[in-house]
Amino acid sequence: MVDVLDSIDAAALRRWAYRCVDSLTARCDEINALNVFPIPDSDTGTNLMFTFRAAVESMRGAGPAADTRAIGRALAVGAVAGARGNSGVIVSQLLRAVAEAAADGPLDTVSIQAMLRRAQVLVSDAVSVPVEGTMLTVLAAAGRDAAAHDANVDLSTLVIDIAEATARALDSTTDQLVELREAGVVDAGALGLSVVFDALVEVVTGRIPPRRRYHRPRNRERTLVGDGSSPTNGCTGTPETVVGSTHGRPLGYEVVYVVHGIDDAQATALRAALSDLGDSVVVAGDGSGAWSAHVHTADPGAAVDCGIGTGSVRGVRISCFGLAEFGAGVGGDARRGPALSVGRDILALVAGDGAADLYIQEGATVVRCDEPIDSSVLLRAIVATKHREVLVLPNGALSAQELVAVGAAARADGKDVMMLPCSAMVQGLAALAVHDAARAAVDDAFTMSEAAAGVRWGSLRIAQERSLTWVGMCEPGDSIGLAGQEVVIVAARPLDAGCRLIDQLLATGAEMVTVLVGAQASADFGAQLAEYVTGAHPGVDVVVYAGGQPGDLVQFGVE
Repeated sequence: MVDVLDSIDAAALRRWAYRCVDSLTARCDEINALNVFPIPDSDTGTNLMFTFRAAVESMRGAGPAADTRAIGRALAVGAVAGARGNSGVIVSQLLRAVAEAAADGPLDTVSIQAMLRRAQVLVSDAVSVPVEGTMLTVLAAAGRDAAAHDANVDLSTLVIDIAEATARALDSTTDQLVELREAGVVDAGALGLSVVFDALVEVVTGRIPPRRRYHRPRNRERTLVGDGSSPTNGCTGTPETVVGSTHGRPLGYEVVYVVHGIDDAQATALRAALSDLGDSVVVAGDGSGAWSAHVHTADPGAAVDCGIGTGSVRGVRISCFGLAEFGAGVGGDARRGPALSVGRDILALVAGDGAADLYIQEGATVVRCDEPIDSSVLLRAIVATKHREVLVLPNGALSAQELVAVGAAARADGKDVMMLPCSAMVQGLAALAVHDAARAAVDDAFTMSEAAAGVRWGSLRIAQERSLTWVGMCEPGDSIGLAGQEVVIVAARPLDAGCRLIDQLLATGAEMVTVLVGAQASADFGAQLAEYVTGAHPGVDVVVYAGGQPGDLVQFGVE
């Protein structure tokens, strides 16, 4: 006998979040195949899946003892910070509404009704041009059905009826948009939202609503210009060519980033500025000053500049829709690269002969940065790669703004570039260790990024001048230890500084320390550090490599 819930507490809210991830993952390909609006880029399922994964990761960070309020808050913060695409930003506002409704405790029928009303307001405020036949249509149907029920209705009846209303609204989307009617499909984002409400029914009632599977008619397959793919779902006919544009405006890129430290008025101004640059504009907040911005545009650099001019920008992601010539919006004639073979290249910015050998042994193409390099060096290396898909391990050698500019320019040359968040070579090595060319590029990039993020890193350097640090004054010749970019140790002797830095990096626990020894370190310095780790931190493995990098005496990676 399955227990039917009369409210959604912290444990049930956790189960719902996990179930959303599982359900969206299971139906990801189905949702992607239906994606024709606003751009037929076949990534709506992927975007929704990764947005919910980001929300779940944030939820895990709240800890096992977190109450309903904390769980809801974490889901909203994670979804906004990790939102992918137009659909991801929209669903982040549903989770923000969940967080607000859960602020007073477990969700009951009244708070579910309030949550849906609030979600519609948040999404309406976030989306620059609402369109019928999309996720907004399904969300509105859910809200109307919830509002039609008496406040005394039991929770299971309410969520079942909401899910049924969204399923009906989903089927109606085909006739509400020209693009959907021509393709013979329902809206991909709307299907994703219906999956989310069905997951809620499963958590509350223990039963999975029976649903049909949606398929794209074979004679209506599309492909993006220049994406090198053949028709999907077994179609053998000639695919229709689709240029990435909406409303007659040529659009080449999807830009998503998070802006911190702005208020509602500044978010409204950002939304207006992005609307001048492109379409599908969504600017959505998490309720605590962080806002996810999304736009389809031919000028990704200007879109990023809008955010930088508004607040503190993080997590910039720029994706190219295809190799169509998008016109003057990308600086004149778009340059096309040669026909590229199927596969993926890994480019890594590396300093030091030993470090370069490590990366090459793992299959990466190395761009040396022993001396400061110009971003044009990386751009030339990307354009020269054999394959269209290129994953870049920057390893802290270029600024975020430079990487954004390089990525945009490389995409104009026909490269599908992803800049992975690696701030040091030890992080890049961890990312490279989990690289799998057999995975889809987005999955490979996600897995590698997670591996890099799981590495706490630090470095040991010799001070070149007198300066004031967070831990006091350092003099020329002093040994300074940095955790990430912050000075946390100042000592007279390198070994003392190195040992103290190791202690700090291991303070929260770890299983392994990677030591990358630089060119200026003594011959036995790495062995001395390894001996200290073995004696002071039993059970922690240590591996030492001769990196030969200039500048850093040592780079440490802790995982």
